[in-house]
Amino acid sequence: MSKRNTQANKAAARERLRAERERQAKKDKTRKQVVVAVSVVAVLAIAGGVSYGVMQLNKPSAWEAAADAKNVTAPKNTSGEDGTTVVVGKSTAKKTLELYEDSRCPICATFEQTVGETVAKDVDAGKYKVKYVGATFIDNSDNGEGSKNALSALGAALNVSPEAFMDYKAALYSAKYHPQETEDKFAKDSFLIEVANSVDALKDNTAFEKDVEDGTYDAWAMKMSAAFDKSGVEGTPTLKMDGKTVTAEGSKNAPMTVDEFNAAITKALKA
Repeated sequence: MSKRNTQANKAAARERLRAERERQAKKDKTRKQVVVAVSVVAVLAIAGGVSYGVMQLNKPSAWEAAADAKNVTAPKNTSGEDGTTVVVGKSTAKKTLELYEDSRCPICATFEQTVGETVAKDVDAGKYKVKYVGATFIDNSDNGEGSKNALSALGAALNVSPEAFMDYKAALYSAKYHPQETEDKFAKDSFLIEVANSVDALKDNTAFEKDVEDGTYDAWAMKMSAAFDKSGVEGTPTLKMDGKTVTAEGSKNAPMTVDEFNAAITKALKA
């Protein structure tokens, strides 16, 4: 083998080695770029996920959004700002009984079950009108939704008629349907509709059911709740007439029997 050929072979070998090193260097560079790119994407994905999670946590709930709503759909048969004035009864009745209630309130249920029928008869007879003010404060004690949801459903009933509203309110407070305070059953639309099917005007009423399921009067319910909060009333049930609290004789509490109620109302009507 000639010296020339040997040198040429060595040169060729060095060239092949150099070329192989360049190819390996390019592969290593490409692999590094891919790893960096994947890492960046992963970091961005994690950051995006965290950001989305934070956004979701900070996103107002449906009820918070309803409370902040500027456009409020009020039911028929209402008046005042945002339709939060609800008065039921004959226009010829000279006096108005203000009734403050929370749909989940067990004492309200007792009041309605014992005195509610008397109130309804008095209103029908034109003895006085009833101004209803709905509260939702019990939801605050257990992060519930039943008071708010029931109040919204009452708005849907009021949209049908004042009579449907009164009958539905009575059904919600009835011994058959009113849940224990610890049970947030009114949070379920299906249960509210089940109760409504016991009321003639609401039974299989598709418009009413749609309003309940769509939350048509959610914002109205929250405005009504805000009106209760501004009233200064601290508990339910509370009754007022001419700005004065109507209580059982010798008590600071609402009358809880028919006799106590009749005596208190007679006194209030004469005042």
